[in-house]
Amino acid sequence: MGSLPETTNDSSFEVPDLTSAAISGNRALLGKVLTIVSGICSALLIIPLLLLLINIFDKGFSRMGPELFTELPPPPGLTEGGVGHAIIGSVMTLGLGAAISFPIGVLAAVYLAEFGRGTRVAYLIKFSANVLTGVPAILIGLFAYAVVVVPLGYFSAFSGGVALGVLMLPIVIRSTEESLLLVPSEMRQAAIGIGATRFQTIMKITLPAALPAIVTGLVLALARAAGEAAPLLFTAFNNSFWSTNPAEPVATLPVLIYFFAIIPYKAQQELAWAAALVLIVIVLISSLLGRIFIRSKKV
Repeated sequence: MGSLPETTNDSSFEVPDLTSAAISGNRALLGKVLTIVSGICSALLIIPLLLLLINIFDKGFSRMGPELFTELPPPPGLTEGGVGHAIIGSVMTLGLGAAISFPIGVLAAVYLAEFGRGTRVAYLIKFSANVLTGVPAILIGLFAYAVVVVPLGYFSAFSGGVALGVLMLPIVIRSTEESLLLVPSEMRQAAIGIGATRFQTIMKITLPAALPAIVTGLVLALARAAGEAAPLLFTAFNNSFWSTNPAEPVATLPVLIYFFAIIPYKAQQELAWAAALVLIVIVLISSLLGRIFIRSKKV
């Protein structure tokens, strides 16, 4: 009669430590590693931005002065002058674009987030916004040229505002929609539970709660449109003189930078760097005002 095989105890085999302390230690180590990796990636993203800002500041600060904001560009061969007319034109076109895109984009986002979830109309709006986000800016300029410039028969600041408004519209829609979806549904249910109508809930609860994120999206849309030159070449075109009439062609900073950067005159090239610095300052001021507004609403 055979005997059962003897079991041998292998002293080299160790049961892995699965205690909560060991698991917490592993998670802490993983968290530190991911934090370091995130910091390195953030630094790699910030370094090119800092180098760009330093380069623009170094080459454009020498022309910063009162005449930059109050005078017209100099003729070839002269050095004194400014880009005041282009600053006014950029503010006009951006303001017109914001006046067109902000109301339409916010209302469309309210419909998507509050009324049209799961409907075919909402799907069509989202699909159109996604497609429009990837359309090159020059094609948007051609669209505005065909829709506005050709029927009117002339270039104008208004047509430039239409082009920038179309450019900003998908960013406004998607950012506002995501901001509204971040508002907890319990807040809506509580408002309806105490007798508020749906319109009152949206105006008094949902929009105020999402307002900081909405403002951030609007500032991003402005920053996206502020540096575009291609749509303005087909719409606002250019102007060498002062103009505050929306029905006339106007000079803008992106177009001026484009033209002055490619001509062989040192004074104009210096003005192009100064105009780039002014454009960055305008975007930074817009972002700063948006942050101040957000903080004032949180207090």
